[in-house]
Amino acid sequence: MKRSVFIILLCLLSTSFCEAAPAYGTKQPEKKQFFIGAQTYSILERKLEQEHGEVNSLQHFVNISYGIFDWLSLDLKGGAGNIKQKPDIGNEIVYPSFMSGGYGFRMNLYDNNKIKYVFGFQHISVHPYSQKINETKHKSVLDDWQLSFLGSIKFSKITPYLGFRWSRADYIHWVNDERNRKKSDLTRSMGIIAGSDIKINERTWINIEGQFVDSKAFSIGMNFSF
Repeated sequence: MKRSVFIILLCLLSTSFCEAAPAYGTKQPEKKQFFIGAQTYSILERKLEQEHGEVNSLQHFVNISYGIFDWLSLDLKGGAGNIKQKPDIGNEIVYPSFMSGGYGFRMNLYDNNKIKYVFGFQHISVHPYSQKINETKHKSVLDDWQLSFLGSIKFSKITPYLGFRWSRADYIHWVNDERNRKKSDLTRSMGIIAGSDIKINERTWINIEGQFVDSKAFSIGMNFSF
């Protein structure tokens, strides 16, 4: 019952900005347990609405996950990331890497020690350095969100997972002091997530994940449990 109420409240709070980020997979910390890791996330292509073209980004993070309950984990991350925006008309703007961070939740909906289903909510915000082009200052922020649902099956060394998400990524662009929010193509909000946790030992594993349809993105990370 508590899980159902939590999902409904989270959906109501996030309906207006459901976007995209790595989903972490289905391996979650138990209550009062920590996971710590390093992750690289690359958005290879994300289409923007109208004539705004597409946006790309490469991000590097330190991740921390904490088990609030056995069925609910909090995911936090901090690091650096860049933004590349390619309009349909005009020149590409490249913003060098600077601050980036994110947060999220994952909920264990079902787990029989082999099959597992997880609902997740993730957000990333990228704040690179601004650029000055022909005496005009360009500043940008990438807001990247998603709601996800994943199912996994556990084997001895690998735990592959597959699922779907509802996502959106906004490119917020300032030209001098004029601000404009450019949304991702809303006709491509539904996407597919496929990935796997690969066991190194009892406390260490690698996570690899690909995202398709709504965007083309890839993440890889190494994690440790404490």
